[in-house]
Formats: sequence, C-alpha cells, structure tokens
Amino acid sequence: MHGNLNEIDIRSILQLIELGQRTGELFVETYTSRFGSASSELSSRTQRVQSWLVFFLNGQIAYAANGDGSLVRLRDHMHRYQVEADLYKAESPAIASTNAPEYGYLWNLLKNRILTPAQGRSIIQSMVHETLFDLLSLRQGSFIFEIDPALAPQLITLEIAPLVTKIVRQIQEWKQFHPHIRSPDQCPALSETEQLRSALSENAFNTLYRRANGTTSLRQMARHLNRDILTVAKAIYPYVQKGWVQLLPAPSEESSISKLEFRFWPKVKIPHVVCIDDGITVCEVVEGILNQHGYKATAIVEPLEALSKVFKLKPDLILCDIEMPELNGYEICAMLRTSTVFRQVPIVMLTSRDGFIDRVKARMVGATDYLTKPFIDNELLMLVEKYVGPGSE
Repeated sequence: MHGNLNEIDIRSILQLIELGQRTGELFVETYTSRFGSASSELSSRTQRVQSWLVFFLNGQIAYAANGDGSLVRLRDHMHRYQVEADLYKAESPAIASTNAPEYGYLWNLLKNRILTPAQGRSIIQSMVHETLFDLLSLRQGSFIFEIDPALAPQLITLEIAPLVTKIVRQIQEWKQFHPHIRSPDQCPALSETEQLRSALSENAFNTLYRRANGTTSLRQMARHLNRDILTVAKAIYPYVQKGWVQLLPAPSEESSISKLEFRFWPKVKIPHVVCIDDGITVCEVVEGILNQHGYKATAIVEPLEALSKVFKLKPDLILCDIEMPELNGYEICAMLRTSTVFRQVPIVMLTSRDGFIDRVKARMVGATDYLTKPFIDNELLMLVEKYVGPGSE
C-alpha cells in the first residue's frame, strides 16, 4: 500500500492497518519549509525532507520514530530520569540497528538496567504520541506501508483508535495557538524576566528560566518534563501573547548536530569517505571536492570489487550509487548491513532518480540518507559534514 496524502490521510491509513491487523512498517515523507509547513512546491535547493517510521504488530503500534536516525530524542526522554549521560556508555545495539537505531539503544539501556521496564514503556508511549502528533497534522506527503516481520522484541503495543482520537483532539486545540506558536520546534527565550518572576510561582519561574534559553525547543521541554506538547504550549502561550517570552526559529538542521551524534564520528584526524559509483566522472568530482576540503576520499568504480575493498578500507562514510551493473547499490548496502563492522557506518545512496519508492527501498535495505545527482559542492559537503564532521583543513 502506497500513495499520496492528498488522496488518503494518515488517520484513514492507520484505520486500515488496524482493521486488517497488519504487521509491518509505515514510512511517511514530506517536504517542509524552514518554518515547518509541508509543501510539495518548494525549490529542491530550499526544501527540507522530513520522514517518520511507525512499526505495527497485529494492527497495534509497537514503536514510532523520526526518520533521521538520531539519538537526540532518546537522550531528551532520558533526561527526566536523570540518566541521559548513560546513553554515551551504551553499546551499539544488536537489534533494530538499520531503520530503528533508537529502539535498539533503548533495549540496551533496559538490558543494562539503566532504565526500568516501566520507564521504557513510558518513553515509547511518548515517542509514539509525538510521532503521531506530527503525522496526523500532515496534509501533504507520500507514504508506503510494507508488510514485514514484527520489530522485536516488543515492550509495549498501543491500540490505534483511542490514541488517534486523543491526538486529533489535541491538534485541534493546538491550532488555537496560531499564529503566536507555529511549530513544536520553536525555541522559547525570556524577554521580560521581571514580569514573569512576579506573575509566576517561584518553582514555575525557575523551571521556565532554566529551560527557556532560546536553544531548547517546546518539544524538548515537553520531553524533559514528561508532558505532551499541548500542555507545554498552553502553559507558555499567555506569556508569548504578552511578549514576555519570544519564540525563536528552530536551529537549522546543519547547525544543530548534537554532541551525542559526534560520539559516533570516528576519532580519526582525517575522515575517510568511500564513493562507490561506476561513473568515473562522478567519482572524480567527489574525490576532488572532498580532498580539497580536508577529507580523505577513495573512489571505487567496479561494483563487484566494492565489498572486499570497503572491508579493507573501513571508511567512516560510504557514498553508493544505486544504478550499477552486476551489483546495484541496494544489494551492496544490504550486504554491508549484515556485518557488525558496518552496522553503524553511515551509507548514503547516490541516485539520479528522486522517486519516493526508490528512497523507501533505500531505507528498507539500511541506507542512512540519499543524495540526488547532479549535486552541487555545498550539498555534498553539508551531507558529509553531517555524518563525519568537518574535514581537516
């Protein structure tokens, strides 16, 4: 099952999955403007892709995730139990490492008794709620539902109907905050401290003062406080109206890479990037751009030799063309993901086709991201820096 959200909405898709008692994955993707509004008409140079994954077991939701593969959300939820620092000590997960790394790390935290089962269930419920809030707010985008084996093991499953009813009601209430509050990703900052101090209790003021720092989003505040986004927005809305609290735009994706994500960047002086592409011109362009900006770049033009060479080189990032003779990029990516050596190494698919089904297929075989050809220098550099950090210039 696949299609566009202007033909069938998320609520109807969820109802069909529930009625059919399906087990599998729902992947949803949309383009957004810098303020978070969905659009299919933005320039390819200015649009930002957002994606989500929802995992089902017999028509119930077992887990839901953002499509960025980041662990920032898990860290935020752990903050309320004051154990977020322990995430840095977690081992790479043996389960769910391809399209649900967050889930795998959560299970490791449970196994190591850093989190209790009750805390784990609470975190998953919050994650599902947050993801559905985003999805049920969408009006444009594309989706695909794949029948797949269940995400395992399961800690909790949630009935769809009552959850959707509750969240739809919250979305309707959320609209009342417009235009003062536009997005859960906006960051509150205090502008009239004395007025707030006199209007709030000491405890409420101290909480707001600590968190409304211009860099912590409303959504992150909700995670830290174990509250839904509507409750947080309601509490802060009167002071936003009065101008006592300003809402700043969310930091750009390129400038908001967390310290946690840096943990997974290999600790080498010069990040090593391998480009697998049967097109000699593409390989030369990639090597030239990356070498010029302080990266070590190695090109592999023979797909059949790619696996053996990659295992010898052990790069920090792999760029892999999709359409190649004898062995295509999907097959190479899937084979690399079967090895523990490459379970966490970012793999970015290079494609001349910008089709939704192609991107979903890349996701299903374990690709981290994709880059559409032809690309400009800055697009390549921003993507590489996102995953392995700046070059050694």
